[in-house]
Amino acid sequence: MFRIIKKSLKTGVVTGKYPRAETPIVPVVQEAKDKTKLFKRSLTIREVDTGSCNACEMEMNALMNPVYDAERFGIHIAASPRHADALVVTGPVTVNMERALKDVYKQTPDPKIVIALGDCAINCGVFKGSYAVTGPVDKHIPVDVRIPGCPPRPSEILNVFTELRKAGD
Repeated sequence: MFRIIKKSLKTGVVTGKYPRAETPIVPVVQEAKDKTKLFKRSLTIREVDTGSCNACEMEMNALMNPVYDAERFGIHIAASPRHADALVVTGPVTVNMERALKDVYKQTPDPKIVIALGDCAINCGVFKGSYAVTGPVDKHIPVDVRIPGCPPRPSEILNVFTELRKAGD
């Protein structure tokens, strides 16, 4: 046991610091920033999967782990769209999820921000042309912010969220 402790003390900390994204992928438009001024210093999001491969959902889950810890920036995930300030939509809109997406959009109180997360939500990505896909998110509901990537890194998503949240300061 002492051998293991001695080795770990000799080695020291070996976990690396995750690099932050240099700049947001897409600059947040002023209209989206104006909407977030009412939210003050917190942002509650509701994630809606409309038919993705779940890579973007895994990156969203990584935002809440101890490495990125989005809660420290005032970013929370809501279980209900009625408690959300922003909708984060991942994946192309499939035939089965089209109605559900529109319902969630109606249930979210105004002013609301819609964020299309990932290439699939922006332009259907690899699912383009599929018989089960009805189109990208902005064909069905208005989109305020687009975060491209397949999937986008958690640090890039976090930068966009914090930029939106800071608009309320």
